[in-house]
Amino acid sequence: AFGRLAAGVGGGVVAEGARRLAAGERPRMGDMLLTPANAMRVADQLAHLRGAAMKLGQMISMDAGDMLPPELSAILARLRNQAHHMPPQQLDKVLTVEWGRDWRRRFAHFQAHPIAAASIGQVHRARLPDGRELAIKVQYPGVKQSIDADVDNVATLLRVSGLLPKELDVAPLLGEAKRQLHEEADYIREGGMMTRYRDRLANEPGFVVPELHADLTTPRVLAMTYVAGEPIEMLEHADQSIRDTATQNLIGLTLRELLDWQLMQTDPNFANYRWQPETARIVLLDFGAARDIPAATADGYRTLLAAGLSGDRDAVRAAAIGAGFLGAAAAQAHRPLVDAMIDVILDNLNRPGPFDFGDRAFVGVVREQGMEMARDRSTWHLPPADTLFVQRKISGTALLAARLKARVDIRAMVEERIQIVGVKQARRAP
Repeated sequence: AFGRLAAGVGGGVVAEGARRLAAGERPRMGDMLLTPANAMRVADQLAHLRGAAMKLGQMISMDAGDMLPPELSAILARLRNQAHHMPPQQLDKVLTVEWGRDWRRRFAHFQAHPIAAASIGQVHRARLPDGRELAIKVQYPGVKQSIDADVDNVATLLRVSGLLPKELDVAPLLGEAKRQLHEEADYIREGGMMTRYRDRLANEPGFVVPELHADLTTPRVLAMTYVAGEPIEMLEHADQSIRDTATQNLIGLTLRELLDWQLMQTDPNFANYRWQPETARIVLLDFGAARDIPAATADGYRTLLAAGLSGDRDAVRAAAIGAGFLGAAAAQAHRPLVDAMIDVILDNLNRPGPFDFGDRAFVGVVREQGMEMARDRSTWHLPPADTLFVQRKISGTALLAARLKARVDIRAMVEERIQIVGVKQARRAP
């Protein structure tokens, strides 16, 4: 499948190059590679591959939302909610192995067609004899066994493409990616994480978490209460105050996960959030990527946030290096660029009042400065794996806030959370 994908994209590059030459243009490789036709090929192949390969496409569409042309982001975004589901015979075979031959007798109704299909499993709606509605997530056969090979194949594509310099050691990150994906494929573990979140948010009016049905849950099948909700993107059409409140709740949850709980669901895929208009609550789904955050990682973010609140450029630079965000070599070799980026971010985040996520003008400025630094491949730097997972959640939350054009007083929220955590730490100290 990877071979067909590479051949198809290569053919697309040749065809696009010929078209541009015929039009009298001088084509650039980047323009020929990043075409809607090639993005369509990648999206379709990754949707068929499922597993780690498809998850790569989801991450590209989420994390590179500000880097790719809009039409390419839109095509890759299909992977957030679209996958090829199991045929009925295969589904029956999986459930027979997990629940036994008479598994249908456990339900008054089991909807054969999935209500959602993603990278690792698909979700079915079912009803118990007592009337309770369930959502049943069933893992694709072979996904767990293919994780290591999928990650290795993706790494090979990155190497062959020349996107990564040979000097950059990605082995630790690839190992952590494999570990994370193996954890996501363990539905017993995910059920435990879902219960931890449900307990923590039991008294929170802004959120709802499904309840685990342990008697029907196995390593490859996850059973939970069915919770109705609409796609979170529908909030785009809600009143400004509703968008602002929902986004504030999500940002507040992210800050608590990182600074207070040190437990974070690190997959910000929009499909993992649903919206209940009638209750104004956000439904939280999919806890496979939930992980404990090391104290050192949380402390690094806390130091960085405190430096940002102070407006001290030198303190921010030092904190970014200390937390592993920024390599010392890059900070030294590109000091003017680093300082210019910090100044832009500080200027925008420290303005009084709500921060307008709909105003993305400064993102382009920071991106251009970052791309200029990135041309010096000798100073490329990989942050610690735990930091990358946390940053993925933070970046995804910011992208959703931008999608909703929300306005939130970020500075006040960060100040409050840092103070609350500081008081708790002081109380725990001997």
